[in-house]
Amino acid sequence: MNPLGQPLVLKANFKRLGLLAAIGLILFFVFQIFPATSSQTTDIQSTSFISKEKAAESARSFAASLPDYTLPTDTGNELVTYQTHSDIYGYMAKTKQLETYNKKWETTYPYDVYRVRLPDQDKGGYLNVDVHMRTGKVVGFKRELPSSLYASIEAEQDKSKVNAAQRLAEDNLSLNEKEQLAAGVLGEFGYTVPKLQLDTREEEAGLQYTENGKQIGDSKLELNFTFENGAVRSFESVFSVPTSHTDYVQNQTRQANWMTYGGYAFLTFVLGALAIIYSILTRAHTSFKRGIVLSLVYFAASVIGTLNMIPLFQAQGLSNFMLTFLMVMQAGITLVMSATIYLSLVAGDGMWRKIGLNPWPRAKEPGYGKYVLHSMYTGYLWALILLGVQSVLFFVLERSIGTWSTTSADQSTYNMSYAWIFPIMAWMAGIGEETVYRLFGIRMMQKIVRNTFIACLIPTLIWALGHTLYPIYPVITRPIELTVIGLLFSLIMLRHGFIAVVFAHVIFDSLLMGLSLIFMGDVLNISAGLFWIVLPGIVGYVIYKLNPKQKEKPYVTTPHHEVLQ
Repeated sequence: MNPLGQPLVLKANFKRLGLLAAIGLILFFVFQIFPATSSQTTDIQSTSFISKEKAAESARSFAASLPDYTLPTDTGNELVTYQTHSDIYGYMAKTKQLETYNKKWETTYPYDVYRVRLPDQDKGGYLNVDVHMRTGKVVGFKRELPSSLYASIEAEQDKSKVNAAQRLAEDNLSLNEKEQLAAGVLGEFGYTVPKLQLDTREEEAGLQYTENGKQIGDSKLELNFTFENGAVRSFESVFSVPTSHTDYVQNQTRQANWMTYGGYAFLTFVLGALAIIYSILTRAHTSFKRGIVLSLVYFAASVIGTLNMIPLFQAQGLSNFMLTFLMVMQAGITLVMSATIYLSLVAGDGMWRKIGLNPWPRAKEPGYGKYVLHSMYTGYLWALILLGVQSVLFFVLERSIGTWSTTSADQSTYNMSYAWIFPIMAWMAGIGEETVYRLFGIRMMQKIVRNTFIACLIPTLIWALGHTLYPIYPVITRPIELTVIGLLFSLIMLRHGFIAVVFAHVIFDSLLMGLSLIFMGDVLNISAGLFWIVLPGIVGYVIYKLNPKQKEKPYVTTPHHEVLQ
């Protein structure tokens, strides 16, 4: 980190960093790209999914065959989203049976589907049709009627109450009547009813069949039906998940919520309150103009990222009013977070400058343009190193504490309005997190603990706890991984400064997010993925060109008064 009042020089051993970056890139390819050795926790899958348009065509063709559904004449009103049976995928991943499942059953019984929502113009509501993402085959459906009793049923936790409410929704259909209704659907999907075993008793709601021989581990194929208004409401063919697995996930999720809200959210709020105080106390050493641009970038990236997820919220059945309310509320939360980022920028800058250090130089300081350019180079090299470290960490954690991951519709690029916008979130994370937990957090903790390592560790742990709601188990996995990654970010900050660590974080995330676009396989997303990966380099070079040597202003020769004391 540069002393205050001296020409800016980024001191880095680029040969050593380059060698470590090359090693990191090799480790990343070995543990994430090459199929023979890739870690299932961080594996980046190459996909060959059909387009959403083809999924909609398949759904409309199926819907036209239903006797009690009128297909809308106008097209283009379908909502196509990605949905997943994360419990099935997770169980198979945890028990090391995922590869077997993929080879034997996934083609017919997928855990990932396109859900096509078609308007029901006669009865109102929607018809949801699940389509295999690779083959385009319809694998299930569900009617969502405005007057349906199932909205309250599916939110109920008491199983006895659920069964009673379902029986009421079924208009007390007899078991024989339900079998007759289900028989037509089973025939449509290619099942031979006499070969199926009925698992439902007369007094039970719904209808469930199993088929002998279709089992993997403790999981067996179930054909599930629900009924409403004297007709089949839904059908799905899905492998069961043992109660022990679902109980484990629920317990882990409770722990993750405590870590996220009791640890990360509360302690980040405390840091935000301290940022208000120290932005005022150190105002003589900084400027309240400094954090405006970065805070606005953070705010814009966050809002764009939220708006990009509207299809996911629409798939949850939210009304236009509720959707608008949710967006306004999220914008308010983002505004508060942006204010926290702004105050942390001001306070962090002032606190470091007060002790004579210059982690975040101003434009026009001597050497600024080249300093930013070298910070960008350093950021790329460190990002490759971090990719290798992360890959090895997950590989080790899988073989030590049994780390495994599952799918999530909430974080999928297939549930975004425009997948190619996704990596903008890298800029939000890089600016926001490095500001709060490194620029401000480290210096704040140094005032309390008087030990640099502990001062780096505490904000890193707070930051790491904020990532426990990712679908990676045990939930302690990500805090372990991100404690190591966060300490390395802290090292970059202390050694090379704030600009370098922001570049490193943004590039690290942009590489992962950009690759997720590239592996989607279409020209637009491949081009976008490459663009986002090189964008930090473009930004660094443009800043360098906009700050030539002739624009620099010499430092005042009078030493900083705090340094003399």
